[in-house]
Amino acid sequence: MDPTPDAATPDAPAAMAWSMENCQVERAMGVLGERSSVVVLREVFVGVRRFDDIHRHSGVSRQVLSNRLAMLVDEGLLTKVAYQAAGSRPRHEYRLTPKGLDLYPVLTALAQWGARWYSDPDGPAVQMVHRDCEAPVEASLQCAAGHRDLPVREVVPRPGPGALPLS
Repeated sequence: MDPTPDAATPDAPAAMAWSMENCQVERAMGVLGERSSVVVLREVFVGVRRFDDIHRHSGVSRQVLSNRLAMLVDEGLLTKVAYQAAGSRPRHEYRLTPKGLDLYPVLTALAQWGARWYSDPDGPAVQMVHRDCEAPVEASLQCAAGHRDLPVREVVPRPGPGALPLS
């Protein structure tokens, strides 16, 4: 007997009734799923924008870095901006686009989760703080009606307008 529930069984999760073929999480992970993609974005978020600096600071190999930067530019998360140091050839640095900046809450949530579960005993290497008052920033869940700091068990997935029925 197959232990996997299907949409026809009464104890199946509601999600079994809709298709995942157009899932936004899966599509986003197609862009962010490689460790080096998130590491490169981390570097740009903290102000490291030039290829050699990203390479040196992140430890990502030159070839992988080149590939990830090209993909992040192609996906519209980063843009290349020309610069030229005195006496050097023209080069590019990488800047976040609005699409890339929209990942800041995701990076903050990931940093918060990593600080809780993977920090050294002395604490996390990086803290997200409010620029004006230096208080730590935490990612939290809130609904469009204004309810803030929702416990994770009070947030549930529902089919969205783009949901497709399971075929």
